[in-house]
Amino acid sequence: MINPKLLKQFIVEPGTEVDLKRYPTDWMESDEAKELGKGVIKERAAQVLEENRKELDATQELLYASDSYSVLLIFQAMDAAGKDGTIRHVMSGVNPQGCQVFSFKKPSTEELDHNFLWRYMKSLPERGRIGIFNRSYYEDVLVVKVHPEWLGPGQPAKPDKSFWEKRYEDINNFEKHLTRNGTIVLKFFLHLSKDEQKKRFLERLTNPAKHWKFSEADLAEREHWKEYQKAFEDAFTATSTKRAPWHIIPADRKYIARAMVADIIVSAIRDLGLEYPKTSPQKVKALAAARARLEKKPTPAKPDEPHL
Repeated sequence: MINPKLLKQFIVEPGTEVDLKRYPTDWMESDEAKELGKGVIKERAAQVLEENRKELDATQELLYASDSYSVLLIFQAMDAAGKDGTIRHVMSGVNPQGCQVFSFKKPSTEELDHNFLWRYMKSLPERGRIGIFNRSYYEDVLVVKVHPEWLGPGQPAKPDKSFWEKRYEDINNFEKHLTRNGTIVLKFFLHLSKDEQKKRFLERLTNPAKHWKFSEADLAEREHWKEYQKAFEDAFTATSTKRAPWHIIPADRKYIARAMVADIIVSAIRDLGLEYPKTSPQKVKALAAARARLEKKPTPAKPDEPHL
């Protein structure tokens, strides 16, 4: 388990104005990390990840059995920040029946004809399950804020400040409704530096096994780096609430990001204080009777009567 005091520094306190420059992308550059050393931290991160994966398997089963809460994990980031890898490594030990992953791409015509939250509502996890949004409804205050021409029909060509404020309000009300009805909302921003993104893009371009990951659109969006950083800051400032705060996770070192995310998820489910359903006295009697029936030795069959 990671020291809660360490993780607390990556939570956006509600009501604070976010400046991403104040949040590290590489935790190894901190004084605390330098004192411990890269080797120690890498080994410890692997240990924390493995411990939490095992516990997540058990807590997910408990979540399913108790049937009283659901968990929604939201991942947002710039391209190449490691969302897919983080989800894969953290959730690898979870029963697939108890976990659902949704990756939201460009909205369809049908989706654009509904309110911007509609397509996400359809994919929410039911009680007892963990739902993962690889990108989410936050795209509707991020990518379309950088590219308002992608807002779709019926939307303003040049949305003003009040337009975005209303969307933030809609998101906050939506998350308030979810949490009030038993959904734990955990929001993660994998905070990647521009230099590290460049490094990962170059790896995709030079490694044949990773060519499929590269898209020309990735470079096009990289040109809007500052606009995206501002859009993220505005969104986090407006939507980090007590019910559903944002976690800004340093993502330049994948092993650190994965360990932190895993620890936060497990801690949140553990803090629910879930228990397996209690068995009623009537059920206990029925179970005892069923056991006795199974354990009862069968009566030997009588030999066939001789034929006359």
